[in-house]
Amino acid sequence: MSSHVPVTALTGHLGAGKTTLLNRLLRQPGARIGVIVNDFGAINVDAGLVAGQVDEPVSIAGGCLCCIEDVSGLDAALERLTRPRLALDAVVVEASGLAEPGALAQLIAASGAPRVRPGGVVDVVDAVEYFRTVDDGGLPPARFSVATLVVLNKVDLLPEDSREATLAAIEARVREVNPAAHVVRTSRGRIDPALVHDVAMAEDPPDQLPLASLLRAERAAQDHHDHGPHAASASVRAEGPVAPGAVVELLLDPPAGAYRMKGTVAVDTGRTVKGYVVNLVGGQVHVAGLRTAPDGSELVAIGVGLDAGAAQARLEAALAPSSGPDGVGLRRLERLRRLSA
Repeated sequence: MSSHVPVTALTGHLGAGKTTLLNRLLRQPGARIGVIVNDFGAINVDAGLVAGQVDEPVSIAGGCLCCIEDVSGLDAALERLTRPRLALDAVVVEASGLAEPGALAQLIAASGAPRVRPGGVVDVVDAVEYFRTVDDGGLPPARFSVATLVVLNKVDLLPEDSREATLAAIEARVREVNPAAHVVRTSRGRIDPALVHDVAMAEDPPDQLPLASLLRAERAAQDHHDHGPHAASASVRAEGPVAPGAVVELLLDPPAGAYRMKGTVAVDTGRTVKGYVVNLVGGQVHVAGLRTAPDGSELVAIGVGLDAGAAQARLEAALAPSSGPDGVGLRRLERLRRLSA
């Protein structure tokens, strides 16, 4: 697989629920998550779920935590957290005081850390205070222009008689600047972790610190009746090489409701078979080459509101056996790879 580690920006106005959402992501067993914050004491990340040391991450299954004073330290923190020895599945940058969403997204995209790939921008919105904090009714907030996933939080605190109208109005404001943004409604930061990052396994790994495992079990018991919207998924595996053009078309025009797509593909170049790792988050495409082509191809689509049957059909079409060389498609796929690099 690709050695790149997805880095997700977690943004939102003060009090919107970013840290609550982050702690819920960390409670998911089996994923090794690195977290970067700039004020560890103030944002109250559940440090027991991020096994590591502030400022100097160590190789412990379950994740690592870096605390930086300002954005000038972001690149160094990303370089440390994406080192192969840590074997992290993803890194989350909690934007408390660090930067506005657009600036933070640019810093991640332009990072000099060689193993970083953008993992999307998750912007958390306080649905109750939205029109009193981030939106004065003039131009829609520019912050939404870079968001890949907008989480409308605290839905349960809205008055029932005006709840739907308020949420529809907020979503309309998001769509004014970003029609492609995926919008999820929830309460208490409840989102399916599969939307944000891969889960390495169903349970904590054998070398997981007992503390983190116990804390996850405790939080899971507390959250037993507190589930948010779950993501649907569709997956396809195909033997033999596929046409690169069909893969490109799927990446540029994903199935309706697909927030993330990922997989490995073996494509027919006309002379040999080349392997690629492909990822899509929101509208952001990342393609990387593989040193050795895989035996087959595999794609997964994930999203809230995803029509699994329709998505399955699209994935199957993209992974149909190659009927011969596709020079144009290969050049387009290589262009996406170069842009990703």
